[in-house]
Amino acid sequence: MPLTRDDLVLCAGTLASTPLLERVSAAADAGFRGLSLFLDDLTRARSEGHADADIRAALADRGLEVAELDPLLDWAQASRGDARATAKGEGFLAYGEPDFYAAAEAVGARSINAPLFGAKPIPEERLIECFAGLCDRAAEHGLLVHLEFMPFSQVSDVEIALRIVEAADRENGGLMFDVWHHCRGGGSNQVLRRAASRVLATQLDDAPREPRGTLFEETLHHRLFPGEGDADVVGLVRILDEGGCNAPIGVEVFCDAVADDPPESVARRAAESTRRVLAQARGEPA
Repeated sequence: MPLTRDDLVLCAGTLASTPLLERVSAAADAGFRGLSLFLDDLTRARSEGHADADIRAALADRGLEVAELDPLLDWAQASRGDARATAKGEGFLAYGEPDFYAAAEAVGARSINAPLFGAKPIPEERLIECFAGLCDRAAEHGLLVHLEFMPFSQVSDVEIALRIVEAADRENGGLMFDVWHHCRGGGSNQVLRRAASRVLATQLDDAPREPRGTLFEETLHHRLFPGEGDADVVGLVRILDEGGCNAPIGVEVFCDAVADDPPESVARRAAESTRRVLAQARGEPA
């Protein structure tokens, strides 16, 4: 059954250091219906002796689907300077587009997440062309593609991302909406309402009123669980719902404060905090 707005997805960043099969169990026990995966997750699982068939079986046995593979960084063939700012960014660059298609084939996947990193600006016409081409190639593998905007990227907010997606005009192309990126980038809620029907995936999280460190430091180390910060996560969910978004609800919380907590407790906290936000946004019982 396809993932919808009623389904929770445990994003890879929330339990980034947890081995994949342990993450599968933690997610299922907390009531998630999907996972997002870094390709490093598959590489690590294979190195630990788990065949792709084992991974598929573990997902199926616990009723989980792979919502998205994240992040494909070289889709615009941009300069990679920005992504090399962190060790994690360097690791992501080890995987190119063919690797994502192979991973999707190996374990099943709904979509590919495509942020943009680059030290040098790329003409928007070129970005549109590259995104359209990526969507066309991904469609051959039955995959959706969502463009993720980030405040430290050339595609810094929902308005720019929507403009690219609309100009590319591909049926399988849309947006990734991340609360942290939207709030820290000063995104327009009015544009978000217009973009909502083009949002194919979401990443809920939260942030304090004042940033902790640089944007890079906060986004990779100090995000908060949905509803536990000062961002209007409830209001943003309402905007998405009212605008016709039917994307599953991902939870992406890069947070050093819970890095040493048991995976089960982190997954449960992610699910429970998100359900409270959804219930408040939708007027449903918590």
